Amino acid sequence: MSRRAAKIDGNQGDIVDALLAAGASVQSLAAVGSGCPDLLVGYRGVNFVVEVKDPTQPANKRRLNSHQKPWHAEWKGRAHLVETVEQALMIIGVKQVRAA
Repeated sequence: MSRRAAKIDGNQGDIVDALLAAGASVQSLAAVGSGCPDLLVGYRGVNFVVEVKDPTQPANKRRLNSHQKPWHAEWKGRAHLVETVEQALMIIGVKQVRAA
């Protein structure tokens, strides 16, 4: 079975940049497929699994798709859904990082 290229949401780069600026490590999981979330984030010894959705898209495009729903339902840990930099930083417990 062939797999299409992973789609990266338009806001993912800003979210990754903000997480890195806050001191987190970030690994893209886009190539994993099978509904796996977009990012693995490590911060202060804790790992976070993050699905990024683009807030500029219509509501039906910001929901979990048919591959993501079963992954999230079967995952025994916590997985987060974020649309903004602020949400991503809040998940790891960081207030908005100010630009230098």
